[in-house]
Amino acid sequence: MRTTTAPHAGAPDTVAELIARQWGDHRPGLKHGADGPTGATVLSRHRTAAASAARAALLADLLPPGAEPHVGVLLDNTPEFPFWLGAAALAGAAVAGINPTRRGPELARDILHTDCRILVTEPVHLPLLRGLDLPGVRILVTGTEEYEALLAPYAAAKPGGATVRPPGPGSRLLLYFTSGSTGAPKAAICSQGRLAAAGHSLARSFSVTPDDVHYICMPLFHGNAVIADWLPALCAGAPVALRRRFSASAFLDDVRAYGATYFTYVGRAVQYLLATEPRPDDRAHALRLGFGTEAGAVDAARFAERFGVRLVEGYGATEGGASVQRVPGTPPGALGRAGAGDDLAVIDPETGRECPAAVFDARGRLLNGDEAIGELVNRGRSLFEGYWRNPDAEAARTRDGWYWTGDLFFRDPEGFLYFAGRTDDRLRVDSENLAAAVIENVLARWEAVAAVAVYAVPDEVAGDQVMAALALREGASFDPEAFTAFLAAQPDLGTKMAPRYVRILDAMPVTATNKVHRVALRRAGFTCPDPVWHRTPAGYRPLGPEDLAALLAAYGAQGRQNLLTR
Repeated sequence: MRTTTAPHAGAPDTVAELIARQWGDHRPGLKHGADGPTGATVLSRHRTAAASAARAALLADLLPPGAEPHVGVLLDNTPEFPFWLGAAALAGAAVAGINPTRRGPELARDILHTDCRILVTEPVHLPLLRGLDLPGVRILVTGTEEYEALLAPYAAAKPGGATVRPPGPGSRLLLYFTSGSTGAPKAAICSQGRLAAAGHSLARSFSVTPDDVHYICMPLFHGNAVIADWLPALCAGAPVALRRRFSASAFLDDVRAYGATYFTYVGRAVQYLLATEPRPDDRAHALRLGFGTEAGAVDAARFAERFGVRLVEGYGATEGGASVQRVPGTPPGALGRAGAGDDLAVIDPETGRECPAAVFDARGRLLNGDEAIGELVNRGRSLFEGYWRNPDAEAARTRDGWYWTGDLFFRDPEGFLYFAGRTDDRLRVDSENLAAAVIENVLARWEAVAAVAVYAVPDEVAGDQVMAALALREGASFDPEAFTAFLAAQPDLGTKMAPRYVRILDAMPVTATNKVHRVALRRAGFTCPDPVWHRTPAGYRPLGPEDLAALLAAYGAQGRQNLLTR
């Protein structure tokens, strides 16, 4: 039986307080290793607090005098990751989440840019660090005898016993890199007060209680897993269950083994789950809710039908500059309205004027996307706390006194907001502005599709053409006649939205956070090794060598060079 009330009264103002109040609480706090030979290991909330206190004391002794209180964490989702999150909170320090898919100079840049003097990693990631120039950085390798020997003297440490700086609501706790598509990643600053408030808000919104189990399968170096999964559980006294790395095939087995009731997702994770082979016991689990971004209305409906689990789409970046909250009466496809205190507007970035409300026809097709789609801007108070040592990026985010999200939206006449992609996902076809996400939501309905990404390739004369990358369901093949018939039957597919080029992939390229790697797709365009089909007056036809040569010739010498170097 679920507890009817969650402990939100007198909510702590800092994450340090949330960690400390676990002391003496012997209810389950952390589960891991369900896929191991001995089954899941369960640690109490008290033991997790003790582990964090020991690492906080170690951190206080290891940090050189005068150094920034930053510790880099280059780990998979092992217990050490939340231990160090808790340690940083108790010590008044900050964790920089280091992405293990970064390599060479880029990886070194992330560590050094965030002024980490301590880097916590594990043996599996040590090859990534070989040959890197990391001056002044001490590396701690978890799971080794040396690491255990370092921790041993601090076994009796208690929360609050050792600090680098006294933790408070304004203390930095996270320096988490955003997954931007261009330039070096930016390290968003997240304070203890903002993170604690976000955790309490989500715990209240989703009625989280100690009877829940939060399954963390998204990477903890990314804000989604920490802010939307770990923190609400911490606030409500619910245990978390860790998966070292996301696995679609192991998802249900993990959920059952841990008794998980809640999970978060990002990007194409839901599509991967739907692509697994259906099983008779797909609904035999305790899951009640999934929360995340970019699943899309079609896949959310498929997920609910197959697994019996409601998916709630949300919007809120790690930076905290704007949030959209789902409220009763939110229409299908919309994310909700502006969060409390936010004054959100959809702005034309070229003119600075607010875009008109969306107009739909009787079939639900957006009729005025060219003028209704713009960048989501917060004109009210912003919780954005800046980027670490990146004033230019801060200025770009907060120009004219507003917070510019970098995301495309449109708003209906009732004020509900609809996500339309990133600003660099905008296409301009025959002088009409289109949003990739809008087209993707339509193409995702095709029953043969497991994953879809839409992006711009250059038109031979001017502007863009629509290209779609499709990863098909197991056993499916691309049928051009069936695809053409599908497109013709979609009431909300605008006349300029049908893909001119279709690339068929075995698997969609994704980033470490399961977001589509659009930069790689755009860079390849239609000059890629995968099969590409192009739309002709007679229908979709394979793009053969002669077609490609003729197409490239149409661009002229400079145009071809630009195309091949995108």
